[in-house]
Amino acid sequence: MLIILCLVLMLRAVCTYGLHFEAKTVDIGQNVTLACSRPPSKQGTSLYWIRLISGSWPEVLGETYDFDYDGVNETPHMTTKQEPGTFILKIKKAELTDTGVYYCMKVNSVQLNMEFVTGSFLRVKEPEPDITEVIQVPLSDPVHPGDSVALQCSVLFDSQNKTCPADHRVFWFRAGSGESHPSLLYSDRNSADKCESSPAARSTHRCFYSFSKNVSSSDAGTYYCAVAACGEITFGNGTRLDIEDLSMWDLQKANTALFVSCAALAASLIVRTEESLVYSVATFTKKKGKRKENTRPAGEETVYSRARQL
Repeated sequence: MLIILCLVLMLRAVCTYGLHFEAKTVDIGQNVTLACSRPPSKQGTSLYWIRLISGSWPEVLGETYDFDYDGVNETPHMTTKQEPGTFILKIKKAELTDTGVYYCMKVNSVQLNMEFVTGSFLRVKEPEPDITEVIQVPLSDPVHPGDSVALQCSVLFDSQNKTCPADHRVFWFRAGSGESHPSLLYSDRNSADKCESSPAARSTHRCFYSFSKNVSSSDAGTYYCAVAACGEITFGNGTRLDIEDLSMWDLQKANTALFVSCAALAASLIVRTEESLVYSVATFTKKKGKRKENTRPAGEETVYSRARQL
């Protein structure tokens, strides 16, 4: 076995002329079968499946003979065995670590020669997320301390020919000036404000996400919307948030507006006060005297005695 491994190490320096080589790409979790022809022979040769992975020593996965043999090399993940006229390697639920070069090698231990019967480059493809793009909308109005700001981003999903489930998470990051790494502000799972399906393609739809906060001068920076799915994270183009401090002119305008508002309110109160005055009336009646010559017709005089405000 050690001799075989040493011979395999020489493989990279030996031209394998006439070797049948193929490339195969499979999805993660898919079952894989590699086959090697096994013609009958009377020379007492052995067949081996060997795997080469970058950065690792060659690994012998299984052995059989040119004559019919019922022996099976089996692990929970791989199986090598004979089938009529072939020597096969089965990989159960391929993993990313299975990516590599697989050789079927014939060795004659008597004549001490070897032959590479077939070779396969196996690539196990990572799951592809259904996220096509993440777009952030820039702010149009200036922002001042104390304002409430709503940042928005839209995510386009395309589920056609994608192997990853739709489960995803949305993150909001802020990269401030002078900071080496962005800081995480908020994360949420599958909670879009609204989603719209494309009438042209049923497999695509766009979802909208927002993040709101009351800002201060220290909140200036670039805010990123990021969507994580299938072990990958896709960032948006970022939204720049600049906080503009109020100038003396802005403060003067604000004070003028406040003064005008107070004057208008005071005038309104005065008008309402005048309209709400209610007058009390006192009536005095003169009595008739005993002397007729001094009597005058009884008259009534109206005198305002006091005013009460409601």
